[in-house]
Amino acid sequence: AGGTASGKTTVAQAVLNAVGASQIAYLPHDAYYKDRPDLNVDERALLNYDHPDSLETKLMIKHIKRLLAGETVPVPVYDFTEHRRTSDTIAVEPCPIILVDGILIFTRRKLRDLMDIKVFVDTDSDVRFIRRLRRDMEERGRSLDSVVSQYLETVRPMHIKFVEPSKRFADVIIPGGGLNRVAMEMVVSRLYAMLQDGGV
Repeated sequence: AGGTASGKTTVAQAVLNAVGASQIAYLPHDAYYKDRPDLNVDERALLNYDHPDSLETKLMIKHIKRLLAGETVPVPVYDFTEHRRTSDTIAVEPCPIILVDGILIFTRRKLRDLMDIKVFVDTDSDVRFIRRLRRDMEERGRSLDSVVSQYLETVRPMHIKFVEPSKRFADVIIPGGGLNRVAMEMVVSRLYAMLQDGGV
């Protein structure tokens, strides 16, 4: 978990690279945004995507339980340019490690209760804003005004209300994200140990 553009995906990718993708079932919470086909694209753009209710967390919990039971699950594919789920899904197979990534994954107790290790990626707000601005403009086709407006109206208030308080549930806090080599080595070493002990 961690704030928007804190480096969560960088940490997740570092874990995937170090431990091996064959050992990890990766579930990004972003894939579980609720679909709103009843709204047009302009109306969907105005929704609050940083509130826990914007995500179908119950479906993610269901998928995690199915993975734990040895079943393959169809993870949704979300189109951030259209604010819609696509008709595609990604088949994620059960693995020794289930890696969950998202800004709000610590806000739901039923989801937290399924986690063995909870990591919070902690990055300064100005760095996160600059990263988000660059990402949304370059990768998601957003305008400068729309990114700034969304940040001020929903992203920042929801971070203060939900994301930052959820840090208290973390077992490990990583300052600086995936660039923090010492912290990443500790997390990866812990995962290796759990794999060897059969604890994962």
